[in-house]
Amino acid sequence: MSRKQKKYIHEGGYVAEVEIELQDSNTGWTPTMSLDDAYKLDDVRESLHQGDVVTASKNSIVYEMKRVAF
Repeated sequence: MSRKQKKYIHEGGYVAEVEIELQDSNTGWTPTMSLDDAYKLDDVRESLHQGDVVTASKNSIVYEMKRVAF
């Protein structure tokens, strides 16, 4: 059985919302994500670290954070 979950990555002034799929099984090692989803999270994090919002937004929804109170 699998279910979708959103993971949030904060890097610099950005937050990326990445959807991954978690796998549930009867082995006791649950939940787990696929290697592809782990690479997707790493790619988004690295893109945001380099300031490449366009590449990060291919696998996620990117939000810009800004301060609202002083």
